[in-house]
Amino acid sequence: MPYAPHLLNHSAKMRTASKLLNRDRALLLRWFSADAQSSLSRNRDMRQSQFHESSTKSGFSEPVSSFTKRSFGLQKRSISMATIKSGSIIGSGFNGQISQSSQVLSRRCYASASDLPPHQEIGMPSLSPTMTEGNIARWLKKEGDKVSPGEVLCEVETDKATVEMECMEEGYLAKIVRGDGQKEIKVGEVIAITVEDEGDIAKFKDYQPSASEPSAKETSAPSPPKKEEVAEPAREPEPKVSKPSAPSSSGDRIFASPLARKLAEEKNVPLSSIKGTGPEGRIVKADIEDFLASGAKEVSASSKAKVATDAALDYTDIPVTQIRKITASRLLLSKQTIPHYYLTVDTCVDKLMSLRTKLNSLQEASGGARISVNDLVIKAAALALRKVPQCNSSWTNDYIRQYHNVNINVAVQTDQGLFVPVVRDADKKGLSAIGEEVKQLAKKAKENSLKPQDYEGGTFTVSNLGGPFGVKQFCAIINPPQSGILAVGSAERRVVPGSSGDEEFKFASFMSVTLSCDHRVIDGAIGAEWLKAFKGYIENPESMLL
Repeated sequence: MPYAPHLLNHSAKMRTASKLLNRDRALLLRWFSADAQSSLSRNRDMRQSQFHESSTKSGFSEPVSSFTKRSFGLQKRSISMATIKSGSIIGSGFNGQISQSSQVLSRRCYASASDLPPHQEIGMPSLSPTMTEGNIARWLKKEGDKVSPGEVLCEVETDKATVEMECMEEGYLAKIVRGDGQKEIKVGEVIAITVEDEGDIAKFKDYQPSASEPSAKETSAPSPPKKEEVAEPAREPEPKVSKPSAPSSSGDRIFASPLARKLAEEKNVPLSSIKGTGPEGRIVKADIEDFLASGAKEVSASSKAKVATDAALDYTDIPVTQIRKITASRLLLSKQTIPHYYLTVDTCVDKLMSLRTKLNSLQEASGGARISVNDLVIKAAALALRKVPQCNSSWTNDYIRQYHNVNINVAVQTDQGLFVPVVRDADKKGLSAIGEEVKQLAKKAKENSLKPQDYEGGTFTVSNLGGPFGVKQFCAIINPPQSGILAVGSAERRVVPGSSGDEEFKFASFMSVTLSCDHRVIDGAIGAEWLKAFKGYIENPESMLL
């Protein structure tokens, strides 16, 4: 322990490292205790004895203790710097926290048996929390181009959007392993090679990534060919398993004439399914022919039916995008693991429409963008979440996490699939700011150019199929890990009783909304309380300005 403060105070490189790790200095100090301290003491005893012998012979006059302290101080500095440079500290709890800021997965490789110069393998990065594989949309750099930190190497299609992948180190792009349009590339799989010297580019013309070699060996190594060859003769007793009609006294062997065996092999007929009529149940050629004759009618009938079915169908196979794959898996997981229940209310939107008309007239006069009904719905949902914060939560197995920020995801349908960009702190923004942000996010979604910060961190989702499509009412699936989603239907005119008398009627516009809740987080009464607050903001929109 006395060497740790000395090391942190007197090593220039470790002073830099201590700034990075100042919050976890206790872990660094802990590393020098226990096994490290015991090993240093053992080495110190050995060095003391060796030095004592050498100093006696050479007449060296320096005290043993001072020499030992200096030598071990240097040794500990070299060991600690090596471990810090590698990104983790042995025996501590860092676990590579230094390198988490890097999005690009890379591995430094040095000269190998194939005489390749030092190079760097760039792997498929993990660009979203749920990403397990991605597609290469296009490369912006070509083989041989010089690359610098911060330059965009390629565009990667993730499970959420198409994201630009930046270069982390200076060098030259020597080899593109996975080219434009390559799909279903696992996270960490090598996609490119960079080198430091331009003259080394030509040496990687026929380069194959080293990560693929062990995988190929692993798939073939567990089952050596010798074992397969030894197991082949054991296939003869297989009819013993698929021979239900054979008597137990007949043994494991199937008796058949050579001609019958040859004909059965040519016609792919299993001998175990044929009952022999020859001497002692022996299968003869006639038995094979009878079996083929009886089965030909069924085969011809089924083949004709298949041809007729194929001729009647006319279809196109549409490739599934990575975004649609992940959306499908997440929605399936949500429906299978989250206990959904649904609450529906009708809200009168006459006052909301009147306020929207007034606000749009002011917007047009000032040159601003028009405010939509969906913008008002997002604002009302955000304020209701602030009023009933239990609905602004998510479920974990050990606790319920209640968020202090109200970030509303807005469902946007595109040709690539369903996107849910997020409007952050929607409860604190004005209607014009919400409307402008939603328009920008929807444009990015349709252009497939959303970045992770545009769709991550949502706490609640709003899906509106009423305004654009005229859907009256529907139930949406919760977007995990959130615990609620609001499905907004269209507004319709209805005849309702008047307030002055039973025989008087009036027209009013009503909009149906359905709240899908995770029953693990939101109890029925809490969901109803949230809908009551939301309805209050919609039917009295002036209260949203308070």
